[in-house]
Amino acid sequence: MENRIEELRKTRGVTQEELADALDVSRQTISSLENGRYSPSIQLAFKISRYFTLGIEQIFIYEEEQRQ
Repeated sequence: MENRIEELRKTRGVTQEELADALDVSRQTISSLENGRYSPSIQLAFKISRYFTLGIEQIFIYEEEQRQ
């Protein structure tokens, strides 16, 4: 799942550490999210959504896998 967290964070002039503190997670969690190595829990996705005052679907890009 792709996301716009890094883009949104940089637009606001917020460091990974500042965002992590605001969301009560580690800086490593933010880094992993931004690099697509970690998919957030629904609770964390909502926290991120509220932080940026955007809908979840405006932050996270979900593409369904096509069945063959």
